[in-house]
Amino acid sequence: MLSPALFEAVFNSSPIGHYLLSPTPEAIILAVNDTFLAASGRKREELVGRSLFEAFPRNPDDPADTGETDLRRSLARVVETGLPDRLPAQRYPIPVTLPNGEPGFEERFWSAVSTPIFAADGSLLCISHTTNDVTEQVRSEAALRDSEVRYRALTNATADVVYRMSPDWSQLRQLDGRGYLKDTSDASRYWIDDYIPAQDQERIHQAIAAAIRAKAVFELEHRVRRLDGSVGWTYSRAVPMLDARGEIHEWIGAASDITERKLAEEKLRESDRRKDEFLAMLAHELRNPLAPIGAAAALLQRARLDEGLVRKTSQIIGRQVAHMTELIDDLLDVSRVTRGQVELDEAALDMREIVTDAVEQVMPLVRARGQQLDVDVPAHDMPVMGDKKRLVQVLANLLNNAAKYTQEGGRLHLRARLRDGAVTVDVVDNGIGMAPELAARAFDLFAQAERTSDRASGGLGLGLALVKSLVELHGGTVTCASDGPGRGSRFTVTLPRRAAPAAPAAPRHDTRAAASDGGVSIMVVDDNVDAASTLAMLLEASGHRVMVEHEPLHALERARKEQPRVCLLDIGLPGMDGYELARHLRAQPETSRALLVAITGYGQDSDRLLATEAGFDRHLVKPIDLDTLQAALAGLPG
Repeated sequence: MLSPALFEAVFNSSPIGHYLLSPTPEAIILAVNDTFLAASGRKREELVGRSLFEAFPRNPDDPADTGETDLRRSLARVVETGLPDRLPAQRYPIPVTLPNGEPGFEERFWSAVSTPIFAADGSLLCISHTTNDVTEQVRSEAALRDSEVRYRALTNATADVVYRMSPDWSQLRQLDGRGYLKDTSDASRYWIDDYIPAQDQERIHQAIAAAIRAKAVFELEHRVRRLDGSVGWTYSRAVPMLDARGEIHEWIGAASDITERKLAEEKLRESDRRKDEFLAMLAHELRNPLAPIGAAAALLQRARLDEGLVRKTSQIIGRQVAHMTELIDDLLDVSRVTRGQVELDEAALDMREIVTDAVEQVMPLVRARGQQLDVDVPAHDMPVMGDKKRLVQVLANLLNNAAKYTQEGGRLHLRARLRDGAVTVDVVDNGIGMAPELAARAFDLFAQAERTSDRASGGLGLGLALVKSLVELHGGTVTCASDGPGRGSRFTVTLPRRAAPAAPAAPRHDTRAAASDGGVSIMVVDDNVDAASTLAMLLEASGHRVMVEHEPLHALERARKEQPRVCLLDIGLPGMDGYELARHLRAQPETSRALLVAITGYGQDSDRLLATEAGFDRHLVKPIDLDTLQAALAGLPG
């Protein structure tokens, strides 16, 4: 027979907390083993002989502490039934001394089994109560549940698609995210066959294989098929989950929709390509007039030129300079309009007058190409509200565009009508037409049809962009249509109709007398020697007395001595710009009342405002048109 000492040794060395309780409501602790003493942080003499519920009282400040009540019921069931009773993981805080030395309670969880111990006569001797501290297990399970809740909340809240994949990526185990295909139930199909367009599958296979071999992160941008059948772009990143042996047991990843970014990148690439084409075209267009100008300059340097040849040569230079000026004006116009820096000088107008002026502008080109232009406008008024100069520019640009892209001898048609409270103007041609994709972006900046290397049609692709911006500034719309290459084009401008007919403009009277026939004294200030010299020669040829200076300080000194009636000042001068020079000229008595004219390459509205603030009377943009300059001089008092 085994000795009592052996039983006591087994009891004390058990890895599970164990104590014996009296089968009474007080549950007196009769014995307790070392494992429970270690778990509870108590000494044997503190527990043996005391009630379990006195040794481990409930926390009166914790309404959720039901541990004592649950344990009392469990022990009562053992006494009543004579059968063991098991408690699952039970929250039972125990009294402890807190780090600050104050008494308190520490939250603990225990699983317990209460077993009746009977005497030889069958009477209930005591209750064997075993406890196992499962606090860490309970907390881990709670953390796991919380983590799962957070994961679900994250996958529901995020715009990304979250997925789990089998180790070899052959099967999609889980997919969370709206807008994409659901899991395939066909185990024989590779998941990529369902989700990825064919053109990206080989690249994805290779990236997956590399990630599996290296047990490394998978990362790739690729196309993906959506639930609605459309194809978008996604950035996918997945990490391998390794088991205890270091082998991949699954992949967890997320995919972000980057379709908008990809479309924006493509649009930027297309814009960059069109910009490069435009710059190449601009260089070509600017070189074209430079060639005859250079040839004319060389010709003028030759001796013994007759008057007819000089006149012809100067006409060539004048035409080419006008062409270059037109190109530059188009560029500046587009810049001003697209940045919202154009202010309309609105008035009540009749669209018929606008049509007449636009046709007058384009007829030289139409005649030169041997084309026929039919104009169809009604006899009654077509009232609109707008800036006459800008609306003429709109129709002239459309007619010029039609003439350029219509073969010689072709036919153009302009038709204006009142329709549904609006004024519409159609410009139709039987020219080269457009493919649908070009018609869709005809009004985009720099958009042009493909042309041969000779650039026979000319232009920079700015005209239609300018037309669209100006029409929209007037509250209207412009559209483009074509039945395809070789089948002509139709542009339609629609403007709001003004209820009242246009009032006749009041005649303007210039109250200032013209300058005397003998010319006036003019000082030209420009650090560009050639520019100053040629302008001086033109003015002298017109009968004016001209002095030339290239330095601002010298110009101020000479102005005090000779008191010119007109000062033509370049803005980009060394040391002192034209604005500052103008302020000095206004400040000194000798030139305070002189006519100050800014001669500059800058023609923005902001530049004109700066000139006005500096004291200039006029602002002229290079190259100077002699007639415009003469008109400015004609405004001088006689």
